[in-house]
Amino acid sequence: MPVLVNEKIDALLETTSRSFYPTLKYLPKKTRGQIGLLYLLARVADTIADTKNAETAVLLDHLQKYNDVVQGREKDLPDFAELAALQGNEHEAALLRSVSDVVEGLQAYTEADQERMLACLDIIVGGQILDLQRFGPANEGGAISALASEDELEDYTFRVAGCVGVFWTSMSLAHLMELPPEKEALFMERGIRFGKALQMINILRDIPEDLRFGRCYIPESALHEHGLVATDLLDETNLEAFRPLYDRYLDLTNEHLEAATAYINMIPETQFRLKASCMLPVLVGQRTVTLLREGNILNSDERIKVTRDEMKTYARKLLRALLIPGGVRRLLEKNRDVH
Repeated sequence: MPVLVNEKIDALLETTSRSFYPTLKYLPKKTRGQIGLLYLLARVADTIADTKNAETAVLLDHLQKYNDVVQGREKDLPDFAELAALQGNEHEAALLRSVSDVVEGLQAYTEADQERMLACLDIIVGGQILDLQRFGPANEGGAISALASEDELEDYTFRVAGCVGVFWTSMSLAHLMELPPEKEALFMERGIRFGKALQMINILRDIPEDLRFGRCYIPESALHEHGLVATDLLDETNLEAFRPLYDRYLDLTNEHLEAATAYINMIPETQFRLKASCMLPVLVGQRTVTLLREGNILNSDERIKVTRDEMKTYARKLLRALLIPGGVRRLLEKNRDVH
């Protein structure tokens, strides 16, 4: 398997991301390293924010100091040894022990690319800080709090994923392709919706786990419209009452995936690697939405996800589609019609 960035960074990428690493392999070399490094920079912040059995003040302090160092506002990284020891996943512990290597990786890239990475990371960390302030640490068995409104949900999906669509699009336009100014704006808008689609899937798929750790990303205002409160989602027999709202969010996710498909169709045919790297998460996303519609998401024992075998099948279909003129477009359309 080829090295994607450098040996240290590549090893961290492979062990910390089951779903993103296959996508990264398809990316053109001109943007592969930058996108992989941004993923790890964001994953460090995410690991800090999601550390269990730690004080909110400690996590906020480490998260802010980490971002300040990466952004160049401070020089010395905090000591992550204690947070690393609290990780239940050894790969995430290893990531926290390797933060200096990840941050040092920025020096391999141009100032313009660093600015793109840092701007995106700043937004992501801002969202994680807001999450900690709202919910506190993700400790099991605590009181459940929900986002207040649809506006908060919209803001959250942009901060943690829509901004990645901005970064990905900016990198593509800077290194791989050109569009007229009026189409650039549309391309960017669709890129943001692409990111939001993937985050909405995470939110809808992870409802039971988030509730277990005191977090509900389904807005309180929307739940109230259906006679529900966040704690009602702990009872799987409430699925029918929740179903109309849940289906509305799945429909919104599908609309975002349609925008993602339109985004891919704007990429020139010559950029087949870029198309492929975008296609795989859309194919998996469409399949996941179908599974979410069919299952009982409130049943915490029913883990809904695309299997490794299905991922491999999509990868094979994708490789075949790339060899056929128009194959990418037809594969997306066929997958959409099936799901």
